[in-house]
Amino acid sequence: MRKSRLHFIAVVFLILIVAGCSAPNNPYRASEEAGDANKDTNVFYTSFAEPPKHLDPAKSYSSDEYDILAQIYEPPLQYHYLKRPYTLIPLTAEEVPRPAYYDRSGKRLNADAPPELVHRAVYEIRIKKGLLYEDHPAFAKDAKGSLLYANLSGKDASSLRGIRDFPARGTREVRSDDYIFQIKRLADPRIESPILPILEKYILGLGEYSKALRAAIENGKKGNGKKTATLDYGDYPLQGVERVDDYTFRIILKTKYPQFIYWLAMPFFAPVPKEAHEFYAQAALIDKNITLNRFPIGTGPYAMAEFNPNMEMVLEKNPNFRVETYPDSGEAGDMEAGLLKDAGKRLPFIDKLVFKLEKEAIPRWNKFLQGYYDNSGITSDSFDQAVAMSDSGGVELTGEMKDKGIRLLTSVRPSSYYAGFNMTDNVVGGYGAAPAALRQAISIALDYEEYIEIFNNGRGLPAHSIIAPGIFGYVDGVQSFNPYVYEWDKAWKRPKRKSMEYARKLMGQAGFPEGRTKDGSALTITFDNPWTGVDSASVIAWHIKKLKALGIQLENRTTDYNRFQEKMLKGDFQFFSWGWNADYPDPENFFFLLSSATSKVKYQGENVANYSSAEFDAMFRKMENMDSTPERLEVIRRMTDLTQRDAPLVWGYHPVVFALFHGWIANVKPNAMVNNAMKYYRIDKEARVKARSEWNAPEWLPAIASVVLLIALASGFALWAARRKRGPRGG
Repeated sequence: MRKSRLHFIAVVFLILIVAGCSAPNNPYRASEEAGDANKDTNVFYTSFAEPPKHLDPAKSYSSDEYDILAQIYEPPLQYHYLKRPYTLIPLTAEEVPRPAYYDRSGKRLNADAPPELVHRAVYEIRIKKGLLYEDHPAFAKDAKGSLLYANLSGKDASSLRGIRDFPARGTREVRSDDYIFQIKRLADPRIESPILPILEKYILGLGEYSKALRAAIENGKKGNGKKTATLDYGDYPLQGVERVDDYTFRIILKTKYPQFIYWLAMPFFAPVPKEAHEFYAQAALIDKNITLNRFPIGTGPYAMAEFNPNMEMVLEKNPNFRVETYPDSGEAGDMEAGLLKDAGKRLPFIDKLVFKLEKEAIPRWNKFLQGYYDNSGITSDSFDQAVAMSDSGGVELTGEMKDKGIRLLTSVRPSSYYAGFNMTDNVVGGYGAAPAALRQAISIALDYEEYIEIFNNGRGLPAHSIIAPGIFGYVDGVQSFNPYVYEWDKAWKRPKRKSMEYARKLMGQAGFPEGRTKDGSALTITFDNPWTGVDSASVIAWHIKKLKALGIQLENRTTDYNRFQEKMLKGDFQFFSWGWNADYPDPENFFFLLSSATSKVKYQGENVANYSSAEFDAMFRKMENMDSTPERLEVIRRMTDLTQRDAPLVWGYHPVVFALFHGWIANVKPNAMVNNAMKYYRIDKEARVKARSEWNAPEWLPAIASVVLLIALASGFALWAARRKRGPRGG
């Protein structure tokens, strides 16, 4: 081997080593790196673990989907970003509507009228003028004013991958008809909106309207008798929604329902234009999977630019977004925390939101520490690296995190993470003392105090009912603990979990002594969950171990989240684990998870346990329409007692959320009700570029040492080879 060739190899090897020393897990492409260096562009980088299943605002009802959806769609109302308690303010509406109550004779009632006197509740909503949709091909028109992409063929769509592939796009002003159209979509049985079972109880004629649509679909006819692949919602009357003018509409309820105002802050009530509905109904686009579930169309600060759920989703600033400004008031301490520095400035501050697919916790955490992701949660594996106990007994960031300028935000979420039983199952379901005893025994065995310490590093509060902290009806202490799972410890003045001996006694009462069935075989229960990450194996093993102490064999059936949701919908399970984040701050939003009318199997609602109790339903109907008074609190107490006894759910825990943000992200404040928070964030881009450069600088010394070693080895090899080629010296 020639010496020059040896030097060439050494240089190449040096380059490879240096390249390997410069952050090999950098998640950005070269084009992104170049774009990020552009001072005129602000990009927020975050991650997601599972692709969203639904981005249709009539269908979506999951927190991971709302992370995307709420940046695009705008309902009439929103929550004030800074104020506490949670306060509704206008978003696309001119003002927060106040319901007008009427009795059966049509007489106007006072605002505090009891529910039994209210025959109609009317919400009149006036929307802001000048609202525009994002630019979209559904609005594109030709020279004659006809929709350009109304009759696409398979050939027309053959090269399309997404909305940005259409050469022409357009927009138009939002009208009251668009809000009415979306409400009608909620009743379309083909969409299977999860909130239809709730809303048809209240919105006048919505149930009848849904039945009319279903009948038309089954008959394959429109109101005029013609065969059609689509429905014209206008062919069927809906009494509970009235158009007043281009900017005003009314929603009429059959009774008093104070919580309805909160629904107006959810994407279910965001406007959807008829043009988009018909655009996405084309077979050519459906075949290409170009649908509203993947490519939303909204009026919000951001629009979907790229949808590649197996790699990333990108949202870009909507150039048609109206003028909205950062709040100029909040609560005590916000000024000192720097949360009002941008008061009155136009939103949003960030130009692009990039969501990277990151299924595994460790790579996601490492990339956050390198500055590649702007925010992060804290898993059990990274907890000790991020957080330490302070001298006062609380928690604080470790020195490493402080040195990086990372900030820790903590909050008790109004959420419940629970396990549950399929109440229609012959083994774990059913009603009466014996079936309840089995579920109570399992509830005792699943020691969530231990779970919180092992897997959440103490970040959580054991739950005693479905209601979460911060919600009316949540009571802590001796008056609220679950007496079927706990007993009161007078010495420590707190509830103490009942013994496993007592749980085994309950197993005998349930007909499964020592976990055995009547034929002597071990009781086997299937366990469905969406925990697909490698760090979930220990959590599943914990559940198996805990039930094994009762003699129960827990058969794990982990699937991805989308498949898990399908199994829940079909009732193909016995035991499951899930959770609920409050949609709005009211106990009705938690108790409806156990209402017969929202059964997952029967009505595609959110009662995943399929719990059905006439006694509970009667109390629920009374409670849901009441104002938050002591009388309502008493009804809540009785509902809680009943569900604790029947135990359709293992109540689990309420999470304490630890969120980390890099110091270059400003205007961050925890708000469990706000889903559209990203429009308030601001980035110090220069600080981020500087930090990334410092944190990911190549390690030159190891690289140089490696090259020197390589050259020495190669030189030695070359000398040995040369001598061997000359052969042994003769005598």
